[in-house]
Amino acid sequence: MASIGQIVNPTPGNDALSRARQRAALVPDCLVEAKRIANTVIAGWHGRRKRGIGENFWQFRPYSEGESLSRIDWRRSARDDHTYVRDREWEAAHTIWLWADMSPSMMFKSSYGSVSKESRALVIMLALAEILARSGERIGCPGVMEPVSARNAAERLAAALMHAPLTGGLPETAMVRGWSDLILIGDFLDDAPSIMARLGPLARRGLRGHVVEIADPAEEIFPYNGRTEFTDPETGERLTSGRAESLREAYRNAYLARRENLGQSLRHLGWTFVSHRTDHLASEALVAVHMYLSGMPAKATHGGQF
Repeated sequence: MASIGQIVNPTPGNDALSRARQRAALVPDCLVEAKRIANTVIAGWHGRRKRGIGENFWQFRPYSEGESLSRIDWRRSARDDHTYVRDREWEAAHTIWLWADMSPSMMFKSSYGSVSKESRALVIMLALAEILARSGERIGCPGVMEPVSARNAAERLAAALMHAPLTGGLPETAMVRGWSDLILIGDFLDDAPSIMARLGPLARRGLRGHVVEIADPAEEIFPYNGRTEFTDPETGERLTSGRAESLREAYRNAYLARRENLGQSLRHLGWTFVSHRTDHLASEALVAVHMYLSGMPAKATHGGQF
């Protein structure tokens, strides 16, 4: 049977310099693609608006039980049978931390996906930096770049990523202060309890979190048949199955259960979760995250869970 998936540009596990050079070569193309997608998505948008403390009127919305009565706009409510709240637009610059997983598992690309998981994660990360910088936000990357408020924040982040050290797992967040947004982009293939053990303390510090899971279609549908050898890109361990199709149902159940458990755990913290496949447009995930940042509920689209 022909190979369905491969590790893009494989290098020896101990050759960190070669791996770093590959990432540095990938980043410029990803920045170009990110700018193209950002320009497409942002067309017709006027910055990232969200409700908060400010003078400018943003919208009327239905009153929710438990909200302060002082926020009700009685004049608007008197026009019909509903009670409305007047929201104002948030005016202060906000700090948003962006992080993309660059571990070896992200280099995977199957014949079902259009790009590697690493490439898609970089494009989404840089496109978010482009859009948010245009909105006047401060953009940073844990362990890579201190927050900056500049129109060229995406270019600065791309340059910093080209020289950033190779690290696996979730980022160090000691430098991330409360009342910021943290956007994490990766495949999150570890079990949900292990991931939540790292993310739970961040939520308790007051951070608003947004997790974007990047998945290759082959990881989700498990299209393998016959004798198949699987290789762990992180450890190099190999597993050979004589009839891979016999594992499909159990594998899919475990894979989807991991995703569902992670999503539920994150929502319990008040964080958001987006699942994105590399055979779909990067703009789908970009729009979903942007809507969450704007305080609007993201609608589910094909191939994603929001």
